[in-house]
Order: sequence, then structure tokens, then C-alpha cells
Amino acid sequence: MIMQQPSYLKQGSTIGITCPSGYLQAERINHAIDVLNQWGFNVKVGKTIGQDKGIYFSDTDEARRQDLQSMLDDPELGAILMGRGGYGLSRIIDALDFTAFTNKPKWICGFSDVTVLHSHIQKQFGIATFHSPMAAAFKTGTEDSSHIRSLHNALRGAALSYDIPTSKYNRAGSAEGIITGGNLTLLAHLSGSVSDINTDGKILFIEDTGEYFYNIDRLILNLKRSGKLDKLAALLVGSFDNIKESERPFGQSVEEIILDKVKNYNYPVCFNFPAGHEDINYTLSFGMKHTLTVDDAGSKLGLLR
Repeated sequence: MIMQQPSYLKQGSTIGITCPSGYLQAERINHAIDVLNQWGFNVKVGKTIGQDKGIYFSDTDEARRQDLQSMLDDPELGAILMGRGGYGLSRIIDALDFTAFTNKPKWICGFSDVTVLHSHIQKQFGIATFHSPMAAAFKTGTEDSSHIRSLHNALRGAALSYDIPTSKYNRAGSAEGIITGGNLTLLAHLSGSVSDINTDGKILFIEDTGEYFYNIDRLILNLKRSGKLDKLAALLVGSFDNIKESERPFGQSVEEIILDKVKNYNYPVCFNFPAGHEDINYTLSFGMKHTLTVDDAGSKLGLLR
């Protein structure tokens, strides 16, 4: 499937901010609004921001669905920036109507639980999205950081190219393909659903946070057993932070767990891509073709035009 790209943003374009997953205090997006305004964009804030219902989610399932639906339908928006991740999108994804969105696509921006939206939109409609920082990541003093700027560059259609620090676990090689993927837990969670992605010929990106080592093994094994590791162009590994050891040590690092699952394949494997749940989180253009080169000196990922 050839992916469709939403129109890039211009001065005066409008970005919506909504929370379709976990709760986020209203003040957490104030700096994001200021920065987006400085970039020349208008901002429309959804009703789920700052709605403290005393539950894990930003609001009820129906309220979150309505807020996201209104932004998917809004012809004035050029992009939707998620406030934060957490959990909750899979509870509403099947009740969303993408008719207006597919007629006039806009950039979906976020990561973590937003993997549900990325995967669903790519699988069902073939539309590109941005795996990117969310509104909560815009903190005072970070507005000129290269990872926050990477979202600005992506939104306005600038060429994205990243030099990636080397890793002793890398497997050298070069590849070309569409990037897909996201949070490892969510990718496994979506397995077998209508939102399950096709990874054949793709550069698969994975990241995760807060899991046990044995669960990382189980999640990667899920991808392997479902065939998602069989025909990759390459594997791109982001940050795996706060990974926890069980009472009895698992006996492998995250890198060793991953390499063990792909040892029978010949495609390049690149570790250390700076995206995921750590503070440094660069934007990736999901659904768009990239080149990846992995060698002893380091790795390079570039968006193809």
C-alpha cells in the first residue's frame, strides 16, 4: 500500500490538542501552546484537557471519543497533538468514524498509547502519522532542543535525517523501507485485531518503558510468533527505560533479548535510536519511506522524498 501524506502545516495552520488516553492537568499544556504559537500555529484545546474525574482516564470513554472525533472531523485542523499517553485509546478506537479524516487527513502526533492510532490509521487507511513528543513534553527550556524542534520540522515538511550513536549490539547493513511500529506493549496488544500492522518490507521501530525483562521477552516473542519479524527491511530499536528485574534475574539484557529473537534473520538491527519514553524523543515519520545505514561508525536514518 502506498501511504497518503496529510498536507504539511504553514504559518497560521491550526493544531488541536486532546487527551484520548490518560488524565493531564490543564497547566501541563500551557508551555506547548506558547511554543506552538511561537512557531506560527494556532491552537484549539479539546474538552478532555484538565478534566479530573478522579479516574485514570482524562474523562469517560464517550467523552474522550467525542473529543477526538470532533478533532478528526474538524476541517480547520492540520494536526492533532496528543496531550499525553497512558492507556485508553484501544477502548474507543472501534467507535471512531474516520470518514471525514480520510477525506481530509491531518497529522496525528504522539507516541506510547497513541501507537493504537498510528497502527489503526496505517492498517485501515494507509495514511502517514508522526511518532513524536506530546504536549506534556514541552517544558520550559526545551523549546529549542533538537528533539522538540524535530516535530516542528516534521510538521512543516522539512527533511528529517538522524545520526544515531553506535552500539556494540548493532547488526550492520543498509535498508530502505516504510517505518512503522511504536510501543512494543501496544504492538503486541493489537496483534490479531483490525489495527494490527503489516511489517513486511518495513523498518520496524520499537520502544517501551517500565516493563520487566521477562515481559520484554514475551512481547518480542509475540512479534516473532505472529510473523512480524520474518520479513523486515530492518529493525530500529529506541529507548527501553526503567526496565525492571524480577525476583529471580532473567539473565539477558534488553539488547540480548531482542537479538536472540532475530538471530535467524539477516536484516540490519540498529539500537540507540533516541525516541521513546525518555526525555529525548525525536519525531519519526510513520508510513513514509526511509533509508537506514548501520555500520561500526554509527548509524544514519533519513527520510526519502
